[in-house]
Amino acid sequence: MSGMRRAPRPSRGPAAVASSPWIVVFAGVVVMVVLLFVALGAYRGRSPAPDDVSAPPPALPLPQGTVPPIVATPTPAKSSASPLRPGLSPRASGLSPSAAAGSRQPTAGRTAGPTSSGSPTRQPQVAPGVSGRYRVVQSFDGGFIGEVLIVNAAGADRGWTVRLDFTGGRLVTAWVEGVPQGTVRQTDGGFTYVSGVDVPAGGSATLRFHLERASTTPRACTVDGVRCTGF
Repeated sequence: MSGMRRAPRPSRGPAAVASSPWIVVFAGVVVMVVLLFVALGAYRGRSPAPDDVSAPPPALPLPQGTVPPIVATPTPAKSSASPLRPGLSPRASGLSPSAAAGSRQPTAGRTAGPTSSGSPTRQPQVAPGVSGRYRVVQSFDGGFIGEVLIVNAAGADRGWTVRLDFTGGRLVTAWVEGVPQGTVRQTDGGFTYVSGVDVPAGGSATLRFHLERASTTPRACTVDGVRCTGF
């Protein structure tokens, strides 16, 4: 017996842990719980405390002094007048009450001023400055000699233009006695004569002409566009 050796006993540290796994699991759970509590404590320390929703809002300060009374504004009644057109501003058709009260009635002793009538005033017709009178001086076989007397009723010297129209015929010549001659322009059945010298104010001039194979009565005779007399 004395020669036999005893086998060494295994140590209880690592072998016990290896033989009992529930101990390791329990220790891990405890560590995780501790870490969770530490994390929650740290999070609560960082985030501010939430406001109390149920707390009433702070009261506003009341105004100092006397509060003015509230006056209700009357709502204007709807007018029965026709609606206004766009772009037109409303205007009162009558006087305001204050103007009507302050106006004075005309007294019986005062007379109203003259009122203007609605009818337009007619302007007096002005006689033409230059006029003409037609007549036949001499008639013969195959033709005649006629004349136009030009009278200047204006207050200044005036030039003039005579136009004569006949049914057919041929102009032989035309002239003004005693003054420089003007310009003759023959047309179909007549002619136009433009004066060479102005007629003095209040004076006259005589235009004569020789016409063949035509009636002694002209179809038209004008002096400056005004119809002649005498035919």
